[in-house]
Amino acid sequence: MRLTAAKPRAVLALLLANANATVPTDALTEELWEEDPPASAPTTLQTYILHLRKMLAHLAGDPADPARARARARETLVTRPLGYLLRLEPGQSDLLHFRHLVREGREAMEQRRLTAASALLREALGLWRGDAFAGVRLGPRLKVHAIELEEARLTALEWSVEVDLRLGRHQQLISQLTALTARYPLHEGLHSHLMSALCLAGRRSDALDVYRRLRSALVRDLGLEPSWSIQQTQQAVLRATSDGPPDVRHLLGDDTPITLHRNPIASGRVGAP
Repeated sequence: MRLTAAKPRAVLALLLANANATVPTDALTEELWEEDPPASAPTTLQTYILHLRKMLAHLAGDPADPARARARARETLVTRPLGYLLRLEPGQSDLLHFRHLVREGREAMEQRRLTAASALLREALGLWRGDAFAGVRLGPRLKVHAIELEEARLTALEWSVEVDLRLGRHQQLISQLTALTARYPLHEGLHSHLMSALCLAGRRSDALDVYRRLRSALVRDLGLEPSWSIQQTQQAVLRATSDGPPDVRHLLGDDTPITLHRNPIASGRVGAP
């Protein structure tokens, strides 16, 4: 049994994005009809919830005990006084599993268990299969969630790259970072990591070219100069020579704090579809 109608799919997506938290009826109504809900909106929403419970009962189905399947569906999709709550365990949702893995990976980074952090963050990123809410019509609420989830994915990706740089995997990262900086031409963190990887691979001039392209894009598109942080990376690359280890290594050494400049789990609403 699959949901094919656009509005029930949107209801399910919004409930999944807020798993284990009550989604107010007003929020669901706004997502479906924005500022112009019909008079029948409350009844129609209840019908969509009924369809979702039927789907859940089918997925949990025991042909010998349909009443039990329906009861489990009601326990999973719970009616609250002012809304609805989708109750899920971490293993039942890629979104919740992503959140858990990112939290564990962040803790491993803080404890400098870099090999473990790398594995956890790679596993978290491996849960992504395209954009968040692909195939769902996005209303105002889901658009915000989609932006938040993409930001969470990018943060986990930055952390993963930094850990792998610290583990000496710069050669393997160059092609990935080259593609990512092309996709996100104004993203300073990814450009900084690419500069570090190139310099550690002995490609100092290429690293400086990355900085020049970023600065040109920032000035042209935003009217801004690069931040102090990436300017420090540029200075480290400039100090590097072909006669010895590049000075950029001190940016990734054991005495350098792990870069946790953003926290995608602080809001309690991160994850992937």
